[in-house]
Amino acid sequence: MRSSDQVGEGQKYALTSDEDDSDFWGFAHEAEGLFTPLPDGEGARRVHLAGCLPTGGLLQSVGHVGSRRATAGNAWLGLLDGDGVTMGSYFVGEVTVVDVQPSARDAGLVDLTLTLWCDNALPGADRVWEWVRAGQLNHTGKWHDLSPDGKRAWLSVALWARTYRQQAKPDAPAGQVFTVDGRHIVDEDSFYCAIGEAINGPGGYFGWNLDALDDCLLDGWGATTPFTLHWESSTEARAQLTERIPAGDDEAALFDLIVEILEARGVNVSLR
Repeated sequence: MRSSDQVGEGQKYALTSDEDDSDFWGFAHEAEGLFTPLPDGEGARRVHLAGCLPTGGLLQSVGHVGSRRATAGNAWLGLLDGDGVTMGSYFVGEVTVVDVQPSARDAGLVDLTLTLWCDNALPGADRVWEWVRAGQLNHTGKWHDLSPDGKRAWLSVALWARTYRQQAKPDAPAGQVFTVDGRHIVDEDSFYCAIGEAINGPGGYFGWNLDALDDCLLDGWGATTPFTLHWESSTEARAQLTERIPAGDDEAALFDLIVEILEARGVNVSLR
């Protein structure tokens, strides 16, 4: 969905009030600090919106820096592609204007410094969003060389961008065969990267924890059970997925638990 007919070249972000969809807060070219790791992982983020044209509730707060009225409230921060279509969005809480300066980008624009709360903008996700924006998630294996944190960020973008990237794509019919390459599965997150790619293509999503994997085996996530999963190099993957996970009154190795969840939902897992 297009964020606004007023979107201009280079505008990558859009803010809209969480309380009123018609209260559009404006565009920005950059949102520096949104994906910066927080000290100890906690606290409000300090985000610099460069090249911003504030409107609505955000504009009302711009003139009240230093007072309570500088807090605009909660909003959705959308990430835009080159045509101004929203690729995905993050909920941001307690958006407060702490500084405003003229922008060097264009007359009439300002650079805003905000404080806000955002739990889901993971470090490294900005790099993956740029791949989505540039249409570079068009071949398999792009996640292979990412760090553990990078793979987690990859999964977050795969989830938030899912609707945008798979618009009107129906689930594969029952009886399909999918193949997972176990050579690059070195931990739990890399398994989800691999199965997401196997079922939904490059950058695809099919869960990012065990509960989400189970949910994805229901309708609406790209595949219809029953289906067959060929797990290539499964011996190598089994050797990596050894973490003991609570399972009922006992524990099970992560690899075995993944297979159990798949088979319980009607997947024929062929270990190779």
